[in-house]
Amino acid sequence: MSRVNPVQVIAVSGGKGGVGKSNVSVNLAIALAQMGRRVVVLDADLGLANIDVLLGITANHNLNDVLNGKCDLRDVLVDGPGGIKIVPASSGTQRMTQLTPMEHAGLINAFSELGDQIDVLIVDTAAGISESVVSFLRASQELLLVVCDEPTSITDAYALIKLMNRDYGVNRFRILANQVRNEQEGKHLFGKLTRVTERFLDVALQYVGIVPYDEAVKKAVQRQRAVLDAYPRAKASLAIKALAQQVDNWPLPSSPRGHLEFFVERLVDA
Repeated sequence: MSRVNPVQVIAVSGGKGGVGKSNVSVNLAIALAQMGRRVVVLDADLGLANIDVLLGITANHNLNDVLNGKCDLRDVLVDGPGGIKIVPASSGTQRMTQLTPMEHAGLINAFSELGDQIDVLIVDTAAGISESVVSFLRASQELLLVVCDEPTSITDAYALIKLMNRDYGVNRFRILANQVRNEQEGKHLFGKLTRVTERFLDVALQYVGIVPYDEAVKKAVQRQRAVLDAYPRAKASLAIKALAQQVDNWPLPSSPRGHLEFFVERLVDA
């Protein structure tokens, strides 16, 4: 009898672009890999992919090739820092942003191939609230929203929470305050968001901490390295490691919600 591998599927989103989603996704993946987890990062920005650029990785194939039948998903996987695997999307390909429901379902169904080699799948979504973003969020077990202390970030995060709650019944969101000066500022930012959601929505927001503003992150980006890889003792790196400790203790729901098959089924049904 084949073993069904429980997979923790975490979508990293935030509504607004530029809040640091991809940096959080990659570095969280590395931190979890350092703890012995087998981690794959899916670059789910199907039109403006950037994780390969962020890490200085050259990919011979991407999700567009899978969609066109040129290769299997296993052929697309590339090695990332710290033992993680990356599934690169294509950049500047408008067609990838306009997939039919059948194409989208077929693409995601390919992930069933990887069920025997993943403990954690981190889905780095695109910015905004497009149909593709919503599909990935609906299918994921955990929704980690990255928020900065900017009015547009708070407004867009609220819009995303509202959409997922009112249209799809999602009521649990984990909130990470990024690029803040200290814990107090992070909790203040979380308070701003909760005051609005508690007034208008029936949702539970869980504060998971901060990633402080750190020049090391900017330096790492310029070097096309993950900050956890380039500057493991930097403030941001230590904060990501603390977040990974939390994530490692997030409970897996009972079968089938904790399995990759559920992620695939939800996306096919979306």
